[in-house]
Amino acid sequence: MITRRITTFAFIFAIVALAIGLSSCERVQTMMPDPEMPPMEEETPPMTTDGITIGVALGLTGANAEPYGIPMQEGLELAREEINMTLPPGVGINFITEDALSTVEGAKAAVQTLVDQGVPAIVGIGISTHLKEAFPIANDAGVVAFSPISSATGLSSLGDYIFRTGLTVGVLNSNGTMVTHPKLEYKKVALIYDEADEYSESSNDAFKKTLEELGVEILTVETFQTHDTDFSTQLMNIKGMEPDTLFVSALAAEMTQIITQARDKDTGLPDSVRLVVPDLTVKEIQEVRDDAEGIITFSGWFSMTDTPGNAAFVEKYKAKHGVEPGPWSAQAYATLHILAKAIMTAESPDAMGIRDALAQTMDLPTILGNFSFDPDGEAVYDPIVFVVKDGELQLFE
Repeated sequence: MITRRITTFAFIFAIVALAIGLSSCERVQTMMPDPEMPPMEEETPPMTTDGITIGVALGLTGANAEPYGIPMQEGLELAREEINMTLPPGVGINFITEDALSTVEGAKAAVQTLVDQGVPAIVGIGISTHLKEAFPIANDAGVVAFSPISSATGLSSLGDYIFRTGLTVGVLNSNGTMVTHPKLEYKKVALIYDEADEYSESSNDAFKKTLEELGVEILTVETFQTHDTDFSTQLMNIKGMEPDTLFVSALAAEMTQIITQARDKDTGLPDSVRLVVPDLTVKEIQEVRDDAEGIITFSGWFSMTDTPGNAAFVEKYKAKHGVEPGPWSAQAYATLHILAKAIMTAESPDAMGIRDALAQTMDLPTILGNFSFDPDGEAVYDPIVFVVKDGELQLFE
């Protein structure tokens, strides 16, 4: 591995065409070294005559590959191509990619392998259950760990080197429930969630807290386990309670099966029971087809939003892949642009400089809108509420 620094590094990344909108925040103040302490010797991060190398850890095989890992990879690759086109020939961002295998152990191994190779930053690990175990490895090694889509509440606070692009469920679910309540008038509801999944449990907790604040009666909270396929017992219990709404917290595989079984004409719930399912994407809508009609869902990105560069991103993605991007590709695309801007601002390829620059990110124009990090490294921008109508995601009015 070549570890020679490039003397023109700061100049090269200064020409990246990314908007500037940075100011200080509380988190970076806590990260600054004590001026009275002697400087620590750090291993030079992997630099080559081609630019800077960062690690990518994604579930590219296994259960999470198709719904999450591959879309993130596509977004990251498109952003890298776009950024590198603005740089001198032969200079740019390079990836070392490790397959996280859609498992906790695979995620930990992927992150450890990248840490061992000396990368200053790792992008990836979208499943919150996996991130909770894997990202502390990078944090303890002083390597930036940046997830495009993980959204269980509180995980960025696991360490100063951990950042996330996805809005937490505490933001998405609370906002979505508050926005829709005046029109839909939730009165008696049921909840169902995957008790073995960090994201799903956190999502359910956010729903429960917000509904209780609104004075909505929660009739029952049903649980299941990751990889379950039969939800008839839970749905039968819910049906007997006669709720007006079912709030579903699940990853893609279980989410689609719950929707399909809930809408079964013989054994499912009455049509009068509406479904609220956060993070429902076009891919899941196409899978469940008519059963998705009327579902309320929440996201941090919309293909039709008039945010900086969004229309161009959608067109470039469609030209390359033949379909519109989903939120996981969009958030990964935004993640690499945010990281590249931090590298440019740091004027150094070392992890500490990148970390401090990320922590200062404030009102940066992105396809997600004006993007900031809160003091814990969690994303701050505007959430979006949708309803599925005529088989498409439409803004909730």
